[in-house]
Amino acid sequence: MPVRGFCIAAPRPAGLEPFITFIDKELAPRGVNTLILRVDYNYQFQTHPELRDGNALSQEDVKKLVAVCRKDSIHLIPQINLLGHQSGGKSLGSLLAQYPEFDETPWVKMPEHYEWPNADRLYCKSYCPLHPKVHEVVFAVMDEVCDVFETDAFHAGMDEVFYLGESKCPRCGGKDKAELFAGEVRTLHDHLHAKGRRLWIWSDRLLDGAANGLGEWEGSTNGTARAIDLIPKDVMLCDWHYEQDVPTAPYLAMKGFHVVTCPWKSSQLAVWQAQDMARWRSRSPAELRDRFEGVMQTVWSGAGSFLNKDYNSQPDATNSWNCFTAMFGEIRKLQPEDK
Repeated sequence: MPVRGFCIAAPRPAGLEPFITFIDKELAPRGVNTLILRVDYNYQFQTHPELRDGNALSQEDVKKLVAVCRKDSIHLIPQINLLGHQSGGKSLGSLLAQYPEFDETPWVKMPEHYEWPNADRLYCKSYCPLHPKVHEVVFAVMDEVCDVFETDAFHAGMDEVFYLGESKCPRCGGKDKAELFAGEVRTLHDHLHAKGRRLWIWSDRLLDGAANGLGEWEGSTNGTARAIDLIPKDVMLCDWHYEQDVPTAPYLAMKGFHVVTCPWKSSQLAVWQAQDMARWRSRSPAELRDRFEGVMQTVWSGAGSFLNKDYNSQPDATNSWNCFTAMFGEIRKLQPEDK
């Protein structure tokens, strides 16, 4: 499998050395060749220092990550959540906290106590993709993080976008949501492409959650799914399914995209997904075969929390580390020549 990946939040400085050891002693020996680090604003940006998290990674810290990945032949890809995921719980993310004018839904106030569902259907906020100033900031932090990570790829997230084309937005209210989503993908893609870099995103907004039964989380029910026919075919799609073995990768591949299947914490599901990917790669027509790129384990906790909890848990526990070891064990059975 061309992509044998691992996706996790970038470590904080205090946890950097244990995480580097984890890369070197656990990921590399199992054949991981792609590491996506969800950086967001956990970096000491020079272009926009106002966006930095407290206690963020320095350039020197990042270069240590670059060095170990280069030594271990691991493709290192940074991620900053763009478009959606601009808030979490009761707090705004750095971009909207510093630039509230970019907010797609400024009339939706962050709650003192968050719960789902809620009257505003607030899961997480989005920035308005048509704000005339938003890409000045977005492009600057994209370029800076790609430069410091010395990478030819960037993951923009873009999953679970619930707020888009809202009626009260003076710029995009009433516009076609598929066109809006596709327009933002194209904007990010074209900027990266001009610098020799490839765009990666999650695939859920390109799947019709009503038609295929996936619902509004693993698929889209707010009209963005048609964007699949409106975006460049060289965008890498990360197709996540955490509770069901859903054959959406063939659909995405038949639409012309390269796709990576992504589990989270179900070991059995991850084994099935690895088997699916191997089968599609071996039995599909030549035109499709190479679009099935491989698999990527996702971890939805901080790096420190993951190492302290999941990584050190009992073997029969359901968590992302045991999911990872089960899936990569299956890959070795299926393709023992993969190193």
